[in-house]
Amino acid sequence: MKMTITELTTIEEMMAQMETIKFLYPNISKEKYRAFLLDMIPHNYTQIGVFENNICLGITGCWSATKLWTGKYLEIDNFVVHPEYRSKGIGKLMTDYIEQKALEIGCSSIVLDAFTGNFGAHRFYYNQGYVPRGFHFIKTLDESKFT
Repeated sequence: MKMTITELTTIEEMMAQMETIKFLYPNISKEKYRAFLLDMIPHNYTQIGVFENNICLGITGCWSATKLWTGKYLEIDNFVVHPEYRSKGIGKLMTDYIEQKALEIGCSSIVLDAFTGNFGAHRFYYNQGYVPRGFHFIKTLDESKFT
C-alpha cells in the first residue's frame, strides 16, 4: 500500500474530503461543515490527510495556539480513519506527522480530547505516548448546535 500524507490548508481541499469526516460526524451537513471550517481556518486550523490513489484513508484536523501553562502547543482535532482501513498504521502516520510538525513550529506539547467512552481511541493514544493530564469540562448551553 503506497500512501501519501498531505496537509490541507484551503476550504476547497478540506471540503473535498468531507466523506471521510462523515465517518466521525455522519449527520454533518455540507453547509454546516463549510461554515465551521470558515470559522476555524483563520485560527491556524489545517487538516492532515493520508491518501492512497487519491482516496482519503484518514484525516485529522490540527491547530496551534498558546496557553500560559504550556506555551505554544498543537491540538489534534477530528481524528478519523476510514473504517475499512483501521489497524493498518494510518493513525500512527498521522500522529507521527503531527509530532514532527509540532517540533518544527516550536511547540512544547501536543494535546487532544477523546470522549470518555471511546476506549479504542484511549488505547490508540496511550500507544502513541499520550497520557491524560487533566479533565476537559464542558457545560452544554445548546445541544442542538452539536454535530
